[in-house]
Order: sequence, then structure tokens, then C-alpha cells
Amino acid sequence: QVQLVESGGGLVQAGGSLRLSCTTSGLPPSNYVMGWFRQAPGKEREFVGGINWSGSSTRYVDSVKGRFTITRDNAEKTVSLQMNGLKPEDSAVYYCAATVTAGPPPTGGYQYWGQGTQVTVSS
Repeated sequence: QVQLVESGGGLVQAGGSLRLSCTTSGLPPSNYVMGWFRQAPGKEREFVGGINWSGSSTRYVDSVKGRFTITRDNAEKTVSLQMNGLKPEDSAVYYCAATVTAGPPPTGGYQYWGQGTQVTVSS
């Protein structure tokens, strides 16, 4: 059974930083992409960024480029989202997701999802 568990959400002032983590279990031993998504109230879920298995390929939505960084530790089976320069519009529930592929991180079609963690950025 695949499980993804996010942690690290909370309340932060604009300009501040947060680091989200996602701990995984039950995924294949290799070749799966990890992604982060977010959903704000009344809005559709949005791809934030993703990282391939080796960590050599990452992609981000334009609105977070230069502020957010995704890393992964395959030995620990974790993926992290470092968020700097947070803005009120970054407020959302953030989800960790995984999909089995050896390719670069896609923006959709993820197979497995966590339960989400709330990030609130105050102005």
C-alpha cells in the first residue's frame, strides 16, 4: 500500500520561508517522479513543481520559479519543498504526489497522493 505523508505546513508572514516534507512508503524501489501540487479555496488544484528519480530534472510553475526548490532523498524516501519569499497568494493546501515513470516530471497524471498540509501566508 502506497502512502505519502506531508508535514511542515503552517502560518508564516509574507516574505518568510517554510519547508514541506513528504515521507513515502510502498512505492517501487526506483523510477518514480515526485511532485507537489496546491489548491487554494475556490480554485483548481495546481502543479507547483516536480523532480525526477535521480534529481537531475526539476520543473516548476512560473509563479514559484526562483523561490521554491524541490529536493529528494531516495535513501530516506522523502521529498522536500523549500519555499522562500512566500506571498499571500501561495496560501493553499499543498499535496505531495508520486507517479511511476523514468522520465522527467510531468505536470499531471500522478497516481498517488498525500492528504495535504495547509500553508497560510499572512500579509
